[in-house]
Amino acid sequence: MAATDHKPVIVIGLGNPLMADEGIGSTLVGRLEQMAREGRLPTEHVEYMDGGCGGMYLLHSIAGRRKVILIDCAKMGLPPGTLRRFTPADVATVKQMTHLSLHEVDILRVIELAEMIDQRPDEIVIFGIEPEKIEPDMNLTDTLEPRIGEYLKLIAKEVGM
Repeated sequence: MAATDHKPVIVIGLGNPLMADEGIGSTLVGRLEQMAREGRLPTEHVEYMDGGCGGMYLLHSIAGRRKVILIDCAKMGLPPGTLRRFTPADVATVKQMTHLSLHEVDILRVIELAEMIDQRPDEIVIFGIEPEKIEPDMNLTDTLEPRIGEYLKLIAKEVGM
């Protein structure tokens, strides 16, 4: 599928659900996708995607889009569970490498490459959530889990509903 065949907006959840709070992005995009199936979020112009642990394949997923919304855990030095909305211009790096995946790559590097090939999205929004724990565990911590509804509400507003 050529970049011009994509829906203009994509919401991508990033993270490893086997590493506790590192899986928050995947968890949230799964819930957003469910909300879209139920008609509570737009689908006509919006695509929802679990981007896993990132990687260069994301270049093709974001190329030529009007808007990209990324959701990931982010170590920002804030209290665990804190959500911040920012853009690539606001940060030096979003993703702290855990080196647990061969596909891991800094999402900002992917965005730079998209710009180099003239396929950078017009708007990129990143929702970073401060993790409490990043270690082998298939569950979110008791700090993040109860806040999922709050996170969904803020991200849904960005999506357009």
